[in-house]
Amino acid sequence: MKRYLYLLLVIVLVFGVSCSRNRHEPGADEKLAKADELFAKGKYAKAATIYDEISFERKSAATAYATVRLADSYFEQNKFVDARLKYQQFIDAFPDHSNVSDAYYRVAVCYFEESLSPHLDQYETYLAIDAFGNFIDRYPRDPRFENALEYIRKAQYKLIEKKYLNGYIYYKMKDYSAALMYFEEVTDLGNIDELDCKSLYYSALLYRHQKNTEKAQEKYQILASRYPDSKEHRKLKKKFKKK
Repeated sequence: MKRYLYLLLVIVLVFGVSCSRNRHEPGADEKLAKADELFAKGKYAKAATIYDEISFERKSAATAYATVRLADSYFEQNKFVDARLKYQQFIDAFPDHSNVSDAYYRVAVCYFEESLSPHLDQYETYLAIDAFGNFIDRYPRDPRFENALEYIRKAQYKLIEKKYLNGYIYYKMKDYSAALMYFEEVTDLGNIDELDCKSLYYSALLYRHQKNTEKAQEKYQILASRYPDSKEHRKLKKKFKKK
């Protein structure tokens, strides 16, 4: 009985090995097709797994395509750090590829999306501005040129918000000299917006507190001319009313 069981086990093992040898292993093209199908259906995590596998096979065109699509998969999942690193890997490995402009643009977008809110450190915001500037320099005729400029404007506005918030923090801390320095940096830009209005308001108050009547009046007059209907103007109107 044991001999028959042993023979049966051997037959099963031999049959299993034979089947595994005959089993069809999908090639790179089939894997890419499957990954693209998953990507199209919005199943980015599953698609990323296949793209990642192919990207390590180092097979010229398939590797390049899989690498950039892996980056795209991360991007669609809002995994901006992972996406940026893969786009940069693609740029470094395939600098002459037809899709390299897409990678440069997405690197910049990733930096922008990674950037923190204005009251926190703005390191990634500066990197985003530099990356979009690099994209514009390299591809001045790219249809995304205006989009890149808009991203730069948004990033620069975050930096202005940072200056205003720094000024406001020092104002609350009663470090009025430091507060004025930041408020002046905002008002010197000459923008017509809420940050300019508030910075003029606090600058006028602080100069008045310092008994610098001339500068206080100057800031008030600018505020009154630019924002006559603002609540900031209404608050200061009685204090600065000319006698």
